Amino acid sequence: MADQAATVTMNGNPLPLCGPAPAVGQKAPDFEVLGNDLSPVTLKDLTGQVLVLASVPSLDTDVCSLEAKHFNDEAAKLTNTKLATISMDLPFAQKRWADENEVSSILTLSDHRAASFGKAYGVLIEPLRLLARTVFVLDKAGVVQLVHIVPEITDEPDYELVLNKVRELA
Repeated sequence: MADQAATVTMNGNPLPLCGPAPAVGQKAPDFEVLGNDLSPVTLKDLTGQVLVLASVPSLDTDVCSLEAKHFNDEAAKLTNTKLATISMDLPFAQKRWADENEVSSILTLSDHRAASFGKAYGVLIEPLRLLARTVFVLDKAGVVQLVHIVPEITDEPDYELVLNKVRELA
């Protein structure tokens, strides 16, 4: 794994990340998160299609909510693609958010228990126990094809960058 800058910012204030993100061309590391029904979900459960893994600090914030809704709208237009939004929110809060926002085309997954995803993908902001705003695109074989760490976590990701890579792979 190549080292990454050890920080992102929140409102211009630097925040350290727990480690390097997987590099493009590398087999994606496994993780275990929770589905909204508290069932464990691993990378193996999500593979077989192009996979978008978007980590966000919390779905109960404006920017994270906008991002997840944007990806939900785009998911309906994509083929051979699965999209998941991962946060440290409790599964119950994620389900409530998804129901309130009529979001059903993406998975919402919780990393609250062990921060397995955050640690494996180098996006855990340990002092806040939140995930950095990051989008990983994996091909059908589970190889990382795009790593998009948003430098300022109050900004939305570059949707076109992500969606162009997804369309190229699907």
